[in-house]
Amino acid sequence: MHGGRRLAAGAVLLGAIGCARTVRVSTTPGAAAVRPGITVLVQDSIALVRGRRIALLTNQTGVDAARQSDIEILGGPAARNAGVRLLRLFSPEHGIRGTEDRQHIESGIDERSGLPVHSLYTVTAIAPPDSLLTDLDAIVFDLQDIGTRTWTYVGSMVYTMRAAARHKLPIIVLDRPNPITGEHVDGPMLDMDLSNADEHTTQRPAKPYALYPFPLRHGMTMGELARFYNDVLAIHSDLHVIPAAGWRRAMWFDETGLPWVRPSPNLPDLTSALIYPSLVAFEGTNVSVGRGTADAFQRFGAPWLDAAAVARLLNARGLAGVRFVVDSFTPLDPGDQKYNRVRIPGVRIVVADRDKVRSGHLGAAILWAIAKANRDSLVIRPRAFDERFGSAAAREAIVAGADPDDVVDRQRDTVAEFWRAAAQFRLYQ
Repeated sequence: MHGGRRLAAGAVLLGAIGCARTVRVSTTPGAAAVRPGITVLVQDSIALVRGRRIALLTNQTGVDAARQSDIEILGGPAARNAGVRLLRLFSPEHGIRGTEDRQHIESGIDERSGLPVHSLYTVTAIAPPDSLLTDLDAIVFDLQDIGTRTWTYVGSMVYTMRAAARHKLPIIVLDRPNPITGEHVDGPMLDMDLSNADEHTTQRPAKPYALYPFPLRHGMTMGELARFYNDVLAIHSDLHVIPAAGWRRAMWFDETGLPWVRPSPNLPDLTSALIYPSLVAFEGTNVSVGRGTADAFQRFGAPWLDAAAVARLLNARGLAGVRFVVDSFTPLDPGDQKYNRVRIPGVRIVVADRDKVRSGHLGAAILWAIAKANRDSLVIRPRAFDERFGSAAAREAIVAGADPDDVVDRQRDTVAEFWRAAAQFRLYQ
């Protein structure tokens, strides 16, 4: 389906790779333990962009430890003194400032910088148009990944790498920490027949959320993903990854000293980012995942949900690191249009030990419990669910009543094999 070499594909889960330990970071007040790629570029690697005309693909997450935007840094006096000319901006899903929760995001002018912004998110993520690359010497990329296979920013990176390769332009990826650590790797793997790493065409829509047979929670950074895809998809771009200095795989984002910036309107904090992999597949159902609330992706619900029964079933399973509380909620103008301004029965997921949370097991158990308590009311759009969860066969087995732990454990070795094969692309210890 895609060019280049493929790593092992399959369907399911590996609990946690490496030891689940807490990193203690000692920093002085206001000091960051980690320097993001943008800071390393300016302080140590400015030669990569010196004297060059560049475009920048970024959004609100492209900031340094002091929350100064990449746009201000690369368009500011110090960069100009190095001969850097920032000509234009490209924006991904949610727009240049991360406030949009819709398709067909328009291009325009960035009010803060006055630079032209060209949206790379229409019906889906798209590549930069060829006409906007001919006057460039390099493309700089800086978007925050959240450690989950379904993140469209990774698709934007892959499509941009291909465009850069076509025009023989260097692409410089400014790396950032994986906020939910680089140690925990969970399935399911995405089935090969659900994946598509190709760019968007009218005949075959792109799937930036389902690029390649990959674990649901992949344990890699954006820079490591760039290295992976450049090789495995045979993109062969002139790729330069600027690592995040000081980051270690065991670190959670709140241990880096860097500011949390919402990577999307529906991920308000690190807890939402942690639970997101477990709930994202329910976007393909008639279950709300809490969009339109202050703690989206930390809860789920529906008007028909027997919340007490679902919470009881889930708590009885003794899932590692979490517990479940009955908690009704009211979505207000949710981006998914589910149950707007309707008070609905719900279940809140309380994280007791984040190092023990296993994303695949958690998502599978929630599906099992909802199907057991409310099978006649649950509506699943199979393709939409499967492209996010990863496996039609796993989804069908769980809904039919199979033990969810057994289902996700069946090919545990497949995820371990993937992790071993991906070692060549990792940058951090």
